Amino acid sequence: MAEVQSPPAQTAPAATDPETALTTSTPTSTDLAPMTTEQTIITTNADGKKVKKIIRRKRRPARPQVDPATFKTDAPPPTGTIFNIWYNKWSGGDREDKYLSKTKAQGRCNVAKDSGYTKADKTPGAYFCLFFARGICPKGVDCEYLHRLPTVTDIFPSNIDCFGRDKHSDYRDDMGGVGSFQRQNRTLYIGRIHVTDDIEEIVARHFQEWGQVERTRVLTARGVAFVTYMNEANSQFAKEAMAHQSLDHDEILNVRWATVDPNPAAAKREAHRIEEQAAEAIRKALPAAYVAEIEGRDPEQKKRRKVEGSFGLQGYEAPDDVWYAKEKGDWEQAKQLESGGMEERKMIEAGGDEEDEYSALVPQQNAQASGSGILSGSTLAALKGYTASSSNKRPAPSGPLLAGYGSDDDSD
Repeated sequence: MAEVQSPPAQTAPAATDPETALTTSTPTSTDLAPMTTEQTIITTNADGKKVKKIIRRKRRPARPQVDPATFKTDAPPPTGTIFNIWYNKWSGGDREDKYLSKTKAQGRCNVAKDSGYTKADKTPGAYFCLFFARGICPKGVDCEYLHRLPTVTDIFPSNIDCFGRDKHSDYRDDMGGVGSFQRQNRTLYIGRIHVTDDIEEIVARHFQEWGQVERTRVLTARGVAFVTYMNEANSQFAKEAMAHQSLDHDEILNVRWATVDPNPAAAKREAHRIEEQAAEAIRKALPAAYVAEIEGRDPEQKKRRKVEGSFGLQGYEAPDDVWYAKEKGDWEQAKQLESGGMEERKMIEAGGDEEDEYSALVPQQNAQASGSGILSGSTLAALKGYTASSSNKRPAPSGPLLAGYGSDDDSD
C-alpha cells in the first residue's frame, strides 16, 4: 500500500565498469533470446509488380540505468516529527517544509536508450517497472518487469495501476500516491514550474515523451499546468517519471493527480469520450457492411434499400423497423439453408451405410414385434378369424310372411 516500493534485490556485477557490467550481465539462456519485431512494406519491383517485404528487426535488451554496485535508496528527508511507515513519509511539523525540502530525482528515464526486452516480456500480463520509470533500475535485462512505455493494448484492473500497486478508495489529502479506483483519472497537476514565454511548448515537449497527450493547459499566473493523456496507464507512468524532475530550468516539479474539473465543458468532453469508446466497441463487434449502412457511408447500400425496401409497391418506402426485420429474417433463412445443406451433404455421404443399417433393422424389428409383443402371433390370427365370423349376416327366415296383425275381430 505504500507509495514507494522496496528496492529490487542487489546483484553484484562481474566488473565495476558499466559497459563491462552490461556485457557480462546479458543472459545467454534460450529463455531470454532476443525478441524480434516485424514490419511489412509493400514495394514495386522492376517489372511493375507489387512485392511485400517483411523486415525483421532484433529488439535490443534493456540496459541497466544505474550501476548496481552504487544503487541505493535514501530515506525521505525528515520534514516532521513521526515517520509513518504506512505512507513512507513524515507526519507532523510545518506543512510547507515538505514542499521546500524537495530534492531533485536521482535519475531520469530515457525511453529511446533505456527501453528494451526483459524477462517480463515472456510473462503475459506483466507490470511495468517502477524504477525504470524513475530512471534508476539496476537490473536491465534481468528485471522481472517491463521496460517500455504503456500502450492501448496494456489493460489492467481498475483497482491496480500499471506498476502493480493497489489503488485506494479515495485520494490522499495531497492528491499524491497511487490514486483512487473510484474514477478514471488521466489528468496530472504539475506545480512549481518556471514560467517563461514559451512555457506551453516546454511542458508539451517534456510530457509528450511518456504517451499521447490529449490536452495541455498552462496557468501562467499561478505557475501550474494540467496535462491530460489519452490512456490512463500513460498518465500513471508519466507521474512517476516526472516526479521531482526539472523542465528546462532548475525547478523541482510537484506532480500530483488533478481534481475533478468543475468546468461544464470538461464534463461534456468526458461524456463524449466515453460515448466514442462505446461506439468504437460496437463497431468492432458488428460487421463492417452493417456499420457502413448505419453510418451512411455506403451509397450502393442506400440504392439497394430504396429498390428492395418498396416490396413491389410503387412509392412505398419501408421504415427502419420493417427493413431490419426483413434483413434479420433473410439472415436466419440463409443460416438455416446453410445448416440444412450441410446436413444433406452428410446424409448423401453416409447414404449407403444408412440403407444397409435400415435393411438390417427392419427384419429385426418385425421379429421383435412377433415374438416379444403383448399378444402372440397365434392369438392375433384367432382374433382376426373371430372378427370375420362375427361379421357374417344372419340367414333369412324360411316361414311365410305375415300379411296382417292380430285383433279382437274373430272374422279374420
